[in-house]
Order: sequence, then C-alpha cells, then structure tokens
Amino acid sequence: MNPVSKNANGRTWRKKLFEIIFEADTPAGKWFDIVLIISILLSVIIVMLDSVSSVRAEYGQLLYAVEWFFTVLFTVEYVLRLLCVRRPIRYAVSFFGIIDLMAILPTYMSLLFFGSRYLSVVRVLRVLRIFRVLKLGHHIKETVVLKKALYASRRKILVFIFVVLTLVVIIGALMYVIEGQDNGFTSIPRSIYWAVVTLTTVGYGDISPKTGAGQFLAAIVMILGYSIIAVPTGIVTVELSQAYKEKSNTQVCPNCSAEGHDTDAAYCKFCGTKL
Repeated sequence: MNPVSKNANGRTWRKKLFEIIFEADTPAGKWFDIVLIISILLSVIIVMLDSVSSVRAEYGQLLYAVEWFFTVLFTVEYVLRLLCVRRPIRYAVSFFGIIDLMAILPTYMSLLFFGSRYLSVVRVLRVLRIFRVLKLGHHIKETVVLKKALYASRRKILVFIFVVLTLVVIIGALMYVIEGQDNGFTSIPRSIYWAVVTLTTVGYGDISPKTGAGQFLAAIVMILGYSIIAVPTGIVTVELSQAYKEKSNTQVCPNCSAEGHDTDAAYCKFCGTKL
C-alpha cells in the first residue's frame, strides 16, 4: 500500500475516533458520552455498595468482578483518548486527563494496598462531561469564567491566607497564655486549633475558654471571623466581573484536547493548533 495512503487512513481513523470520544455534536459522540456517564455512575454505585458489610458478605465476589470490568473498560477508553490526540502528554496532564487516570489507578493499586479501590469514587468527577453531552454550554462557560477568576485572584487569596494564618498563631498563643493548661489549652498548637475553629465560625466546642479574659478574646475572634468571610468573596467577585467580559466557548482542540477558547479564536491558545 502507498505510504501516503497509509498516513491518510491513519489520520482519518484518528479524526473519527476523536470526534466520537471528545465531541458530542455527532450521534455517535453523543451516545458514547451517554454510555460512558452511565458506566461511571454504575461503577461508583458498585464501589459504594461494596463498602456496606452486609452487601459485601453476600455479593462480594460479584461486585469485585463488576468493578474490574469497569476498570478495564475505563482503561481502554483512557488509552483510546491518548491515541486520538496529537499530543497525548498534553491531554494526560490536563484536568480531565488526570481525573481519567485517577479513575482507574485505585483498582490497580488495590492489588498492593488493601482498601485503596474504594478511592475509585473519584470517578464521579468524570460526570462533569454531562454538561457537554446535554448541550449545557452556558454552564461550561460559567465554569470557565469561575476558573479564570480564581486564577486571576490567586496572589490576593494567598496573601489573605497568609494573614489569616499569622492571625490564628497570634490568637492561639494569647489564648494559651490567658487560659493555660488547666482550662484545656494544653499547648500552643492546640490553642491554634481552637483559634482556627473559632475564627472560621465552626465552633466544635471541644475546648472553650473559662476565664473572663479568655471569653472576651473569644468573642472578638468570633466577630472577626464573620468580618473576614467577606474578604475572599470580594476578591473573587471583582475578578469574576472581569472574566465575564471575555467570551469563550467549549470547542475542543484536536491536538491537546483543551477547551475554553475565545469565540473568534482561529488557533488554540494552549498549543497553537488551528481550530
């Protein structure tokens, strides 16, 4: 056979496989995603049922066999995804690529580490593809907008977290000095734990101040906790307003499988491939 013809057939085969696996615009692609999502949900249900001792005692062997069936099925699907993109490494390190790999690793790891296969419930994250299957494009757009806003505000959020960590260390040390070991604040780390629980307004109540000074400090920390909640919200809100100004779609790059390109983009912003 002519080498050129072989290459053409290879490209055609890859293109068809890519359209089926990564796109939901064709009937075959839509059915592939529907079957995949049903398989994911069933596999998660199987893992949850296997964690119930009474069910495992009666149907343990069957559940184990079904779990391996889904694992092999998802392994084949993962390999096919790598084969039909031009840059498989790019897909492998993408969000969905990592999730796809994490969906099959726990079962194989269970051969060495007992109980690790229950981590297979991470497969439920793969159901995020249902947004593309059901043509819920506006939901995907909102996800892209949120991702951009969080990424743009990452430095401000890191500074905020650093300030909060510094604050809880100081508050924890103060509470240790005020209350002491007799009132349950046996160490500064334990006092910091109390400060974190109180500042986040969780309030487990396992330890609490007994002295007047300690209760006064606790009241200040509680009020402070409510006030700082608005800080990260405001940071992300500002970035969200900026991200909404950028238009994006859900077109998938045939080279690296990346999504979220600008609507008028002619080339993939991640790898430069023509869209």
